[in-house]
Amino acid sequence: MLLLAFPLSRHFVLKRKIFSSCCRQISAMSTLLINQPQYAWLKELGLKEENDGVYNGAWGGKGEVVTSYCPASNLPIARVRQATLEEYNETVTKAKEAWKIWADIPAPKRGEIVRQIGDALRKKIKLLGHLESLEMGKILVEGVGEVQEYIDICDYAVGLSRIIGGPILPSERPGHALIEQWNPVGLVGIITAFNFPVAVYGWNNALALICGDVCLWKGAPTTSLTSVAVTKIVAQVLEDNNLPGAICSLTCGGADIGNAIAKDERVDLVSFTGSTNVGKQVALKVQERFGRKLLELGGNNAIVVFEDADLNLVTPSVLFAAVGTAGQRCTTARRLFLQESIHDDIVEKLSKAYAQVRIGDPCEPDTLCGPLHTKQAVEMFLSAVEQAKCEGGRVVCGGKVIDRPGNFVEPTIMTGLAHDSPIVHKETFAPILYIIKFKTEEEAFAWNNEVKQGLSSSIFTKDLGRIFRWLGPKGSDCGVVNVNIPTSGAEIGGAFGGEKHTGGGRESGSDSWKHYMRRSTCTINYSKDLPLAQGIKFQ
Repeated sequence: MLLLAFPLSRHFVLKRKIFSSCCRQISAMSTLLINQPQYAWLKELGLKEENDGVYNGAWGGKGEVVTSYCPASNLPIARVRQATLEEYNETVTKAKEAWKIWADIPAPKRGEIVRQIGDALRKKIKLLGHLESLEMGKILVEGVGEVQEYIDICDYAVGLSRIIGGPILPSERPGHALIEQWNPVGLVGIITAFNFPVAVYGWNNALALICGDVCLWKGAPTTSLTSVAVTKIVAQVLEDNNLPGAICSLTCGGADIGNAIAKDERVDLVSFTGSTNVGKQVALKVQERFGRKLLELGGNNAIVVFEDADLNLVTPSVLFAAVGTAGQRCTTARRLFLQESIHDDIVEKLSKAYAQVRIGDPCEPDTLCGPLHTKQAVEMFLSAVEQAKCEGGRVVCGGKVIDRPGNFVEPTIMTGLAHDSPIVHKETFAPILYIIKFKTEEEAFAWNNEVKQGLSSSIFTKDLGRIFRWLGPKGSDCGVVNVNIPTSGAEIGGAFGGEKHTGGGRESGSDSWKHYMRRSTCTINYSKDLPLAQGIKFQ
């Protein structure tokens, strides 16, 4: 008994504390979804309880440990160790070194690597789609569809790798050739948002790679597991081809990493997708160093329905555009302008359609509307509904939080608001649709354009003249202008992006590859004379 008073007892107490601490850690780990049998498939993506959030040819992560939560239950899925600023700087250095190798590889050979990335994604498309549903909250078909977008842009980029180039122009000087030469910018910093944690990176990554750039990705902290899983797939392709892994680097992190990317002169192009407010801050920091930026920001998108429209198309189109991804797309329809004569009929049809929307677990195949991404998003939803009521809005359906685990809200329709009400001009990332009557075409076009954002827009009409006026200089001022289809659902073949407070950037197809390259106008004199341009004589 006397031994208990000696130092040995302190050793015993210390061991007991360590044992208790280990028990608490084991208990915490056991509550993670990744350790439950029904989520064992997460490990097929290379995920575990605690994951490295830095990749630059080697995996690491010494920063803050963040937990990723399932928005359908608010239960923890797994954890990610974020990057420190020291690791960020090390990763940029490695990426710049990797660029020296990557830029020397012929573009068609780079295209072959991108083809292999697309094939590797195909093999894991269902797993990645399930991960998106689990971590982001979008329904399964949308999650799988988003991974398909990355695959599609890989296919697009492979073809582009064999035709990309500048023109040979006629020179006004004899014995001279005038050429536009396109070269990679170097290092592309890609900052993506939670709502499209795979596709937006893919749009940038595939095109940047075939252009000869290397990439540094910072995904949203709340979808870090998706960032890690995608990077593991891409990294394996690079490693299998004996290429530096830093060609496609990853630094998971928060505002500190995003701020570092924006300010870093070593980052030759910053591609930012997110809110207009944060995008404005990024733009200013990049501009201060005269850097290049590609901005994909907010959207306050409108659908305009005229009385001559095919009304059978309207209800499903509006439903998909307003309710899809629980209203968390930048292309979500937030304003619906209905010509007076059809207003009541369309509102009634939409109300019936909304009542049939299946809300629930996004991983279930019959769910049409999943949860909002975070608890904060639920609060924003409630705040917007209350503000709309204060401004004269009437809730036709929805407007409430659903009493169940997770971040579920009722898709909402509101009428009675003026076209220029403050809440109507505010982008709320939630499934709230404001329906407004209009009389004339001029009125509808003007109301579509009066908001600060300019991303996507749609009209429904059979009038050919109206269609071309809508597409013309006095029509929609948005980057995406549709006719008889909803505001969401862009294809990779066309450049995606918007005007005004949407940022002006263009990603994906068309000639958006030019963002990732720098252009030089080259003049070659292959004659023995020195004629000057514009016929100038200098004796």
